[in-house]
Amino acid sequence: MNHLPYLQGFSVKNNEWFVEDVSLSSVAEQFGTPCYVYSHHALTQAFMAYEAACLRPDGSRRARVHFAMKSNSNLAILDVFAKLGAGFDLVSGGELERVIAAGANPHLCVFSGVGKSIAEITRALEVGVKCFNVESIPELDRINYVAQHLNRIAPISLRVNPDVDAKTHPYISTGLKDNKFGVAYESVLSTYEAAKTMTHCKIIGIDCHIGSQILDIQPFLDALDRILLLIAELSKRSIHIEHLDLGGGLGIDYEGEVTPDITEFANTLLNHIEHKGFGYLDVIFEPGRSLVGNAGVLMTAVEYLKPTSSKNFCIVDAAMNDLMRPAMYEAFHAIVPVKNKLLPTHNYDVVGPVCESGDWLGKNRDLAIESGDLLLILSAGAYGSAMSSHYNTRPKVPEVMVKGHQTFLIRERETPQHLFALERRLPEHLD
Repeated sequence: MNHLPYLQGFSVKNNEWFVEDVSLSSVAEQFGTPCYVYSHHALTQAFMAYEAACLRPDGSRRARVHFAMKSNSNLAILDVFAKLGAGFDLVSGGELERVIAAGANPHLCVFSGVGKSIAEITRALEVGVKCFNVESIPELDRINYVAQHLNRIAPISLRVNPDVDAKTHPYISTGLKDNKFGVAYESVLSTYEAAKTMTHCKIIGIDCHIGSQILDIQPFLDALDRILLLIAELSKRSIHIEHLDLGGGLGIDYEGEVTPDITEFANTLLNHIEHKGFGYLDVIFEPGRSLVGNAGVLMTAVEYLKPTSSKNFCIVDAAMNDLMRPAMYEAFHAIVPVKNKLLPTHNYDVVGPVCESGDWLGKNRDLAIESGDLLLILSAGAYGSAMSSHYNTRPKVPEVMVKGHQTFLIRERETPQHLFALERRLPEHLD
């Protein structure tokens, strides 16, 4: 039953799953289901695996982690990483406000995203983000305009689209020329030349992100070599780059994938940069999934077991609105009972109560369960709660952090009243 060693904060004791020193069944008793549960230990260990490569033996820093908070933006998780020394990669004004609310330093934020509004740019300049990762010439013009209006200088880097195949799901590939992200590789030099002439922009970096759930290091190296060529050419044109943002995208083990070791992965890229003669650059990693993905689970209860002539359905109280990845990407998440029981094993499709045929969480799973049992949907720490919705007027579920034997509620369960509190009925009498 405990055949998943990548779940560092989770273990099985006496045929029951625990998160650190707390049984998952006790978490369900206290907070109900569905419920997201995270391991503080797993979050910390994943971060420190990056830090092992980012720090030199003498303690000096050759790279810094900026957590890609789109993967999970709960304030408590941001607080954990901020206290460990992380910066943040954000993609909206709302995420910037979360960083500030978490007590983190906005000066350690890079602002990515293809559609930054005037209001978002204004707020980011006011609080002093580290850098804007610019994704188009119109965006560059807008940032310069807003900065001029505020009498500020906007620190910028260009996000380069290197046209490198990350060999991942097409919905999470971002580095091919057909993707919406970044400045086309052949246009990068001319765009930097244009940025150099702008009175209220200061070029400080270059950025690249090729996708998500990448399991092979070679696409990262291919993209890196293309970026290093650009940095060398920019230097010849008296455009000097201070930092190199390598983005994120390192994959995790969902169903037995062979994934690169985090420290080895980061060391390989950093050593490659130094070997090529670019060791003077400040390097930024933007991991998301590899920090939080295997640090969280979604716990759910079995409502009904429904046999039919063609297949068996296990209907649970979690649904696609709580965990969108299976319905959106046909993504796989391992599903295990919280308690191992001596029951007959049957093959089930694990589905939720939402009124969509696409509302499934796992297909063809062999489970020994009965109605009322608890199930864990594993590897749900990334793009789980962050992508959840209110479809079918379903309140968002609570989130819990466990550290050792301590349990902390880090998001309360919503009520239906929360969902329509901002809505208004029409007046009784209308013309």
